[in-house]
Amino acid sequence: MIYNVRGKLTYTDPQFVVVECGGVGFKCFTSLNTAKSVGKIGSEVNLFTYLSVREDAMDLFGFSTQTELDSFKLLITVSGVGPKAAIAVLSELSPDKLAIAIAAGDSKAITKANGVGKKTAERIVLELKDKMVNMSSGEISSAAASAISAVEETASAEAVAALVALGFSQSDAAVAVGQMDKSLSADEMIRLGLRQLSRNL
Repeated sequence: MIYNVRGKLTYTDPQFVVVECGGVGFKCFTSLNTAKSVGKIGSEVNLFTYLSVREDAMDLFGFSTQTELDSFKLLITVSGVGPKAAIAVLSELSPDKLAIAIAAGDSKAITKANGVGKKTAERIVLELKDKMVNMSSGEISSAAASAISAVEETASAEAVAALVALGFSQSDAAVAVGQMDKSLSADEMIRLGLRQLSRNL
């Protein structure tokens, strides 16, 4: 119904911002990532929006990018995940990091979102794995797409699994391996991944 709102930013809060358009202030619930990116009060802002209609409320959700909005729409298709939970996930994980976590089966990364438990995180991974991979082709960064590919390719997948067994998170391992030359053997990828990830500790 409302595709986007463009206007002057008049108020910011960790959970929402207010955008004035034609003398009307629209309260848009946002992720922390969007709230940080909108700029200072008084500046012009454009948010892609989603209108949630319930019996007792109409809430407008705003996103700084189309990709974040698309990720939000995918999240709320998951059973038991409402708009507020989806916003919590996107406050913890950018669309790129969310796509990597889902592709890698890293439900633990999703449980870091406020109010999202283990079962809900596992359901997000299970129900969105194929959808996120399809979305990755043009809507997330090339680095994230490489990480997702690393999870799916045999040698890369073996290297990711080995790094996870050594104590690194699936998401971090997938990102590290995704940046490597695909002609390398699994052993070489593991060795390089260990060197890179140990530097980040």
